[in-house]
Amino acid sequence: MTRVCLLVIFLLTTAVSYAQQLSLFTQYRENQTIINPAAVESDFLAYRNNITVGASYRSQWAGFGGAAPKTQTVRATWLNSGGSGVTMMLGGQLINDQTGPTGFTGVYGRFAGVLTSDPEYGGLSIGLSAGMVQYRVKSSEIVLRDENDALSGVDQGQIFPDVGVGVFYYQAVGGRYSDDIFYAGLSVPQAFGLDLTFTNEQGEFFTKRTQHFYGQVGYYKFFRNDGFLEPSMWVKYVPGAPVNVDLNLRYQLPSALWIGAGGSSAGAAHLETGFVLGENAGLSNTFRFGYGFDYNFSTFGPSTGGTHEINLTLSFQN
Repeated sequence: MTRVCLLVIFLLTTAVSYAQQLSLFTQYRENQTIINPAAVESDFLAYRNNITVGASYRSQWAGFGGAAPKTQTVRATWLNSGGSGVTMMLGGQLINDQTGPTGFTGVYGRFAGVLTSDPEYGGLSIGLSAGMVQYRVKSSEIVLRDENDALSGVDQGQIFPDVGVGVFYYQAVGGRYSDDIFYAGLSVPQAFGLDLTFTNEQGEFFTKRTQHFYGQVGYYKFFRNDGFLEPSMWVKYVPGAPVNVDLNLRYQLPSALWIGAGGSSAGAAHLETGFVLGENAGLSNTFRFGYGFDYNFSTFGPSTGGTHEINLTLSFQN
C-alpha cells in the first residue's frame, strides 16, 4: 500500500521528480559551488573577491500548498589567490530541502586545487565535496489510498555519506577582450547512488537516489562603464529523465542594479533582479542581494504556481 502512495506522488510530479532529488536554483550562479565542487565563485570572477559567504531561500510551486518544495542553503568559500602552480580553494555548505513528507539535510566540506599560472586570469580546477546527508520521511503525513488511512509510527530518517566531484575551467579571453572571462564546468554533485528503505509496522517503502550529471558554461562581457553582461547555461541530466537546459542572461548596470531573464527546456520562464553595494557605495566589501522568480508554462499536470528565490552574499578580498 505504501508503494501506491509514493506512486501517486511521483505521478503528480513526473516532469520534475528526478530533478527534485537535488535542489534546484533560479539564480544558479549564486550557488555554483554547490552545483560543482570545483567551481570558482562568481564573486571572484566578477569582482576579484576571494572570500565569499552566502545564503539562499527558495520556495517552489507557491500554489501547491504544504507539499511545495522549500530549500535553504548556506555556503562559504576561500580561494588562495596569491600564487601560481596549484592554488587551493576551501569551503563548505549546508543544504536543507523539504518536499511534502520527504526531505534531506546535508553538511559538506569542499576542497579544490586550481592549476594556474595566475588565478586572476584563468585556471583548471579539480574539486571534491564530502559530507553527511540525512534523508527523512514524515510517515504520519503519507496518506494511503483510503483517505483516512495514514502510515502510523514516528518520523523516520537515515544518514549516509555523500561525495561530489567536478572540474571547472575559466580563462580571461585574450586580445582586445582581455577583461572578459569564459568559464565552463562538469560535475556529479551526488556521486553515490543509494536505495533507501524505510520500514515501520505498516510495512516498508523505498526511494532511490540516482546520480545527477551537470554542465555549466558562461561568459562575462565587461564594459568600460563598470557594467557587464553574463550569458550562462546550466545543463542537467539524470538517467531515465529528459535532459533539462536552463538559459539565462544577466546585465549588471553601471549603477548598483542588475536585471536578468531566461528560460528552461521544461517550460519555465525566469526573471531576476537585485543590487550590488561595494565600491559604488564606498564600501571595501561587496554585498549582493538577489531575487528570482520562476513560472512554469507547461500544460502537463496540475498548476503549481510560481517559484520565489532570495539570495544574500557578502564577499571581500584578503
